[in-house]
Amino acid sequence: MRRAIVLGGGMVGVSAALHLQQRGWSVTLVDRREPGRETSYGNAGMIQAEAVRPYPMPRDLASLLKIATGRTNDVRYSLSSLHLHIEPLLRYWWHSAPKRHREAIEAWARLIAYATAEHDILIREAHADNLIRRAGYRALFRDRASLDLSIKAAEEDQREFGVNFRVLSGSELAKAEPILRDDLPGAIHWLDTWTVSDPGALVTAYADLFERLGGTIVLGDAQSLQQTATGWSVDTDSGRLDAPDAVVTLGPWSPDLLHKFGYRIPLVRKRGYHMHYSGGASLDLPLIDKSGGYAMGPMAKGIRITTGAELTGPDALATPVQLASAEASARELIDLGKRVEPDPWFGTRPCTPDMLPVLGRAPRHPGLWMNFGHGHQGFTLGPATGRLLAEIMSGETPAVDPTPYRPERF
Repeated sequence: MRRAIVLGGGMVGVSAALHLQQRGWSVTLVDRREPGRETSYGNAGMIQAEAVRPYPMPRDLASLLKIATGRTNDVRYSLSSLHLHIEPLLRYWWHSAPKRHREAIEAWARLIAYATAEHDILIREAHADNLIRRAGYRALFRDRASLDLSIKAAEEDQREFGVNFRVLSGSELAKAEPILRDDLPGAIHWLDTWTVSDPGALVTAYADLFERLGGTIVLGDAQSLQQTATGWSVDTDSGRLDAPDAVVTLGPWSPDLLHKFGYRIPLVRKRGYHMHYSGGASLDLPLIDKSGGYAMGPMAKGIRITTGAELTGPDALATPVQLASAEASARELIDLGKRVEPDPWFGTRPCTPDMLPVLGRAPRHPGLWMNFGHGHQGFTLGPATGRLLAEIMSGETPAVDPTPYRPERF
């Protein structure tokens, strides 16, 4: 029986471990905490079947000036930390040119096409259906021009990729969500996306399934990974662990580990925040407020607001600016209630400059594998890329051509 160590217990790591296990591998999952406690816990709780286009960096001067002068809540940056981001941001800007972004869309959409189907299998096997709602989410707009532009883009996505949506007028939106103020121009209801009431609990359910099927989960230090004469070893609370194969699924921490083996993989590290609110109104479906640059949705702990991207230092203290702005915007729409937690949660989204995950064999180290850099969609794509990696590692013909995601492109 082939043996592998999977480093990282988020959605991507747990999914990769499950797919290897299904192919007869003996797998041990190693993380410093219980599965699903880092970035996989903190997202907006959506399996986004409609997200067929990865987020490009704006290239028009007006948008860049808005970001530079702090006039948008989508992106915020810390001037003192900007030097850490310059190189990956310049690469990101280069890859966001229309022709190169088009290539990224084609490679990205092939993965997204598998997102809900692969989750569906794991949801059923993990008995996690109580966490899932298959009714989509709504993107609301505060001005007619923005709504009309987004409808055009949605129609293009429907023609090209078959995604399903419905346009809601202001009155239809007010009827669907009676708690919203009633003077909005309308919304787009994306119909294919599934929503999750507790993202961390879904990862935990998948991890429990992995253990029920014979997998092992141990606490350990992924950064202790070493190459050995027979493969790879890592230090854990249960002692040293050895296996011929090791898979790096550490999200934003992956490049730090791989650096000691000579790999320089650039990431745009985007920090995001969330906070729960209770005691106010109750939403039917999650909403993305396009002008406010945030998402809010009903979760087990209350309504969760999730912010856009902050470019800051890895050890920087939490800054409440984006969350405060999002909260103020949300309070213009609904009775939000009171904050549940004393402090906001925050975590880092690992975004590659070319907007595609890093997936495949390490070029110079036999038995070392990578699967990270899913940007804003690790929660959505974990089971799809987990399957693809397990197919490659097992010598199967992969369902998707893995060439665009190969690590050696950097």
